[in-house]
Amino acid sequence: MPRATGPLAAALARRVVLLDGGLSNQLAAQGCDLSGGLWTGRVLAERPDQVEAAHTAYARAGAEVLITASYQIGYRAPEAGVLLRRSVEVADRAARAADHEVWVAASVGPYGAVLADGSEYRGRYGLTVAELAAFHRPRIEALLEAGPDVLALETVPDATEAEALLGVLAGTGTPAWLSYTVAGGRTRAGQPLAEAFALAAETPEVIALGVNCCDPQEVGPALEAAASVTGKPLLAYPNDGSVWDAATGQWHSPPAPPPWDLPAWRSTGARLLGGCCRIGPPAIETLAARLRAR
Repeated sequence: MPRATGPLAAALARRVVLLDGGLSNQLAAQGCDLSGGLWTGRVLAERPDQVEAAHTAYARAGAEVLITASYQIGYRAPEAGVLLRRSVEVADRAARAADHEVWVAASVGPYGAVLADGSEYRGRYGLTVAELAAFHRPRIEALLEAGPDVLALETVPDATEAEALLGVLAGTGTPAWLSYTVAGGRTRAGQPLAEAFALAAETPEVIALGVNCCDPQEVGPALEAAASVTGKPLLAYPNDGSVWDAATGQWHSPPAPPPWDLPAWRSTGARLLGGCCRIGPPAIETLAARLRAR
């Protein structure tokens, strides 16, 4: 069937929509090599069929939104424009082959992701809003040329970077969600979450606000902070509680998986729910069943 025939924002007004899980862990499970600065972008460049297979695995698990492999592609990378557009095209093919309605979200990762040194978990790059906007603008333009349903401004660690992204987005009429990565009840850069969410509360292009790539235990307080400043739909796609060690390039897992308090998240206003790093298709299938049971 064709992929989603209506705007994602309209669906969020009616019901909860299920996101996919971590693209990197699924590609690794498929035997792909993610080494180097491009990360999932390397597989996109060398084996786009594998990226499509990963998207397909999530669609089969019940995901209704597929997030593209453009997260870590900086516009100055070789053939960046080609890869950014390809990321949308590959996800589009998987979406159209699904047996249910599926939207394509073009991932706009933070500046720190392109550095490939864990900076997206720190923020505070030392760049101005104007400099960050100049970095993101050509990436967003290239993604939009390929026609995604929505932009995923995701894993944003810093309110300064959010301000830059929102400035690029303003006036385009392009639907987007804004998702911070958080720790200790604040942005990774240490800013109060209510203030960070308030930056996008009145931006008409932003259809949802929330958090991703964080400990599930951070989700509830973060959603409450968002709900205190906006009536927009909220979103959450945490990881499994692991912490990324940039020095060793490894995840450190918690002693036990943290619980996902879905009823509380939904009562706070979460309408986009899914998983991030280390959350694979089986977990998304389980999440789909939990959501159907409500």
